[in-house]
Amino acid sequence: MAETQVLTQPWRQPLLLRLLQGGSGKAYGVALLLVCVVVPVLNLLVPSGSVFHLSNYMVMLVGKILCYAMLALAMDLIWGYTGILSLGHGVFFALGGYAFGMYLMRQIGHDGVYHSDLPDFMVFLNWQDYPWYWKGTGSFLYALFLAVAAPGLLALVFGWFAFRSRIKGVYFSIITQAMTFAFMLLFFRNETGFGGNNGFTDFKRVLGIAITTPEMRMALFVLTGLTLLAMLAMAQYIVKSKFGRVLTAIRDAESRVMFSGYNPLHYKLAIWTLSAVMCGIAGALYVPQVGIINPGEMSPANSIEIAIWTAIGGRGTLLGPLLGAGIVNGAKSWFTQSFPEYWLYFLGLLFVLVTLYLPNGVLGLIRKAKGAKS
Repeated sequence: MAETQVLTQPWRQPLLLRLLQGGSGKAYGVALLLVCVVVPVLNLLVPSGSVFHLSNYMVMLVGKILCYAMLALAMDLIWGYTGILSLGHGVFFALGGYAFGMYLMRQIGHDGVYHSDLPDFMVFLNWQDYPWYWKGTGSFLYALFLAVAAPGLLALVFGWFAFRSRIKGVYFSIITQAMTFAFMLLFFRNETGFGGNNGFTDFKRVLGIAITTPEMRMALFVLTGLTLLAMLAMAQYIVKSKFGRVLTAIRDAESRVMFSGYNPLHYKLAIWTLSAVMCGIAGALYVPQVGIINPGEMSPANSIEIAIWTAIGGRGTLLGPLLGAGIVNGAKSWFTQSFPEYWLYFLGLLFVLVTLYLPNGVLGLIRKAKGAKS
């Protein structure tokens, strides 16, 4: 009897069993093969003159898009499944990037322009020592902890006051946008100790290994791909669990959830904080691959773009936001090279067309086409 009950309640099934159902196991297997075998072989082993060779630039570009896909997935959990539209997720992404960037800056050592123990921007500003919040950032493990703790703590405190005050809808979106704008202005100031408008750049090594070597770049790419797959598996588990069902109920009718005996505050705060942590991890993986982090990553426009990726791909679907992040950023890479002056017009037009004609996003269109064929 107990065994039958477990099988009929999917949120109680083991994670591995649920991932293997419905073809998910094959999809994860193919993704693992691409990330861990195909891409490394095409980049490291296939000669550069071959048509099958994958250049370092393409590896970096795909790795960057995978980081953006994590952002879109994090946005989908709070917007697509919980109904909370955030226009400030860029600040969580940037905080994770800055946290790991502090470690990367300390790894430069005496290889900077001024050959000092301090980063070049601190020497230029006549700083004599690191500020207190830089203490311990020379440790790789502490930097990883900080990349998770900084955005997580900010989200926890911000979410506690916002959700406790029952701020929702457009008002919540506005204050999240105000939050990221305030942090952007703060990080632009030189006296905050984060490099001002230039931010952090000119990274040299990670764990004592040169960051520009093909092997290190590939290691970062593989780690990014595996992290995205782990986040996707976790998100899949969450949305199909009892916790995920409550989140969906909050999205559809929060007042009924309250009358049913659930406290929406705890559920919204939990998924909000988790979403911020996911953004922080994405930022920590983004910085060593791209080679720079500056306050521009906190701009409100960047946070709005995250919502656009999610909407274009299809919010509330998990895979849709990943697809949206890939389509938009792939197109952005091409447009900014071929037609840089028209990129923003294209993005705006794409968002308008999707809103008017594809309310379920690109993934919804694909599913509709498959349904029509069958």
